[in-house]
Amino acid sequence: MSDSLWNSVDAYIAAHLLPPDPLLDGALAASDAAGLPPINVAPNQGKLLYVLAKSMGARRILEVGTLGGYSTIWLARALPADGRLITLELDPTHAEVARANLTRAGLTFQTEVRVGAAVESLAALHAEGAEPFDLVFIDADKPNNVPYFEWALRLTRPGSLILVDNVVRDGAVIESDSPDERVHGVRRLFERVAREPRVTATAVQTVGGKGYDGLLLAVVNPD
Repeated sequence: MSDSLWNSVDAYIAAHLLPPDPLLDGALAASDAAGLPPINVAPNQGKLLYVLAKSMGARRILEVGTLGGYSTIWLARALPADGRLITLELDPTHAEVARANLTRAGLTFQTEVRVGAAVESLAALHAEGAEPFDLVFIDADKPNNVPYFEWALRLTRPGSLILVDNVVRDGAVIESDSPDERVHGVRRLFERVAREPRVTATAVQTVGGKGYDGLLLAVVNPD
């Protein structure tokens, strides 16, 4: 199995199931032009986020890690007319690019980009008494996966879905002696989720244009 084969399969999927979308393509182009790192979700993964949010009828979505707003657009498009998405971004430049992309996508009034350290923004949301979120997508700095997950638990309700991206790391997740703190952040997340009775969780491995990685999915259990 090779990267070229994975890329070809991604292209096949996109050709059949992802029609051309100038707004999404423009969001990627704007991110590239602004010098943002090319670490956005792949198009088929973006549509997976859309399908998951749409299938559960999500009205309120929280995203941790905005980058240029590509995944934000996918998620926000799944919202009903009265839905709301809040996305958290540390870097002001990334946030500026994301806001412009969301404006071009016609999603300004359904979305809010908050700038600052995500742990602080999550604490602020909790202090504000934010209405529970139906879906939380965590795709930010991996060493903080555990606090992000713990805040997600506080900010959701029974039946909510918590998703965490990049949890396989080219298979390095099984390396207890890895020198990469991002790997240890993922390993701590697995250990934390494994002992959390409030969720039912699994993870899937993925391959494609973004390489070999994976996604953790956790549903909040009934009280």
